[in-house]
Amino acid sequence: MQFEKLFRMQQALDQHIEKKHGLQEEDLFNRKVLALLVELGELANETRCFKFWSIKPSSEKSVVLEEFVDGIHFILSLGIECGYQDLEYSMKIQPPTSSVSEQFLLIYEYVNEFKNSKNDQDFRALLESYLQLGALLGITYEEMEKAYFTKNEVNYQRQQSNY
Repeated sequence: MQFEKLFRMQQALDQHIEKKHGLQEEDLFNRKVLALLVELGELANETRCFKFWSIKPSSEKSVVLEEFVDGIHFILSLGIECGYQDLEYSMKIQPPTSSVSEQFLLIYEYVNEFKNSKNDQDFRALLESYLQLGALLGITYEEMEKAYFTKNEVNYQRQQSNY
């Protein structure tokens, strides 16, 4: 993945939002953590991976992908908050070792660990586990990047129209 480009795009979007809403002096870390947790829940809901009581299938891949990319936005934004945009990232998707439901639970744990430590090791663990979730959902790096670029544009458009 083109992490440098993704971080640059996210940083520009974050700065645009903070300037537009007068948030340059505010600490947004915890709000971004909460936003990520909400996005994780929305993604889990679209996958329906935990709904053992239902036979209804997961949402279409395009819907799942859009929700997945929302999580990438907030993970990158949290990394920027802690100054991790310039680290080297060379992650490879590993073969699945857990179910989708187990991967969601693992990510929730990593979010909490990173929230408390704010260290680069926990950030990497969070990012890697989230990308692994994407792989479990059948999403390729290329699809992740393309969807990120598209959603980034949408987010700018939303800012222009006072979303």
